[in-house]
Amino acid sequence: MSHDPRPRTTVDLLASLASPWPRENAGVPNGTLSLRHAAPLEPDTAEPALMVHGLGGNAANWTDLMSLLRDRLDSYAVDLPGFGWSPPPRDGDYGLARTADSLADLVAERLDGRAVHLFGNSMGGAIAVQLAARHPDLVRTLTLVSPALPKIGVRRTNIHLPVIAAPGLGTTLMKRYLTLDAATRAQATIDVCFADPTSVPVQRMNEAIEEVRRRDALPYVADAFLQALRALLATYLDRSAERPWRLAERITCPTLLVYGRADKLVDPIHAHTRAFPDMRVLVLPHAGHVSQIEQPMLVADAWRDLLRVGSTR
Repeated sequence: MSHDPRPRTTVDLLASLASPWPRENAGVPNGTLSLRHAAPLEPDTAEPALMVHGLGGNAANWTDLMSLLRDRLDSYAVDLPGFGWSPPPRDGDYGLARTADSLADLVAERLDGRAVHLFGNSMGGAIAVQLAARHPDLVRTLTLVSPALPKIGVRRTNIHLPVIAAPGLGTTLMKRYLTLDAATRAQATIDVCFADPTSVPVQRMNEAIEEVRRRDALPYVADAFLQALRALLATYLDRSAERPWRLAERITCPTLLVYGRADKLVDPIHAHTRAFPDMRVLVLPHAGHVSQIEQPMLVADAWRDLLRVGSTR
């Protein structure tokens, strides 16, 4: 389905709604994962949710959506290994299936194995597909925002990614990129991810710049990005029975796919897929790659609709 919201994004309405949620650490067999927790308004009836960010992102990418869903969900947003406040994985494996297993361990240990409402954006969406397919008992619903799933060819606006992933050259380019000031790098990310970069509130922009500065002091930042990017691109070349679209065919829980028509990184053509057995699609004309940040109200409403339809079956 396609929803035509106001031309302006709704994120400006949420600028003062919430600062990034409190952070805590959780141990899993492959290391430590940092979480941000939005405590529910009704703890006795709230259901658990797990939210997974994309490449180069962090748990704060879900701040506003977590706030909007507090009436229904006990939400945890995770910093993937090597990103945000999470250190690299103990075994150094950034593979998507390995990361999905770590998230399964997190759900089993931190959330007592209760099935979660799983949300994933971009690379986080690709990891969420791995988790939902390989650990179906741990996922109640699946919401994918511009998931980074394979498509033949590259777009003009994302052709830089396989170049960065190239051995040797990628390391050189990353080192050069990291010499740019934090504000420039934060703005570059917003420019490529948002349909309307000018809509980002000052509060959110300052948070992004501060996060870039904080991570500049960490020795593994470039390596984590490159290793995760290479792991993601490896799934695009996978022709085995475990390739992403085959995994999607195994996911039977209610699934919502959200795409931004102005997405510069993931082609909205994926909205025409029929791979997921029980799926609904939302295309937002005035959103880019991070609809949960640009249009959190619409994503929240679509998730509520998903739950409502699923409960009537």
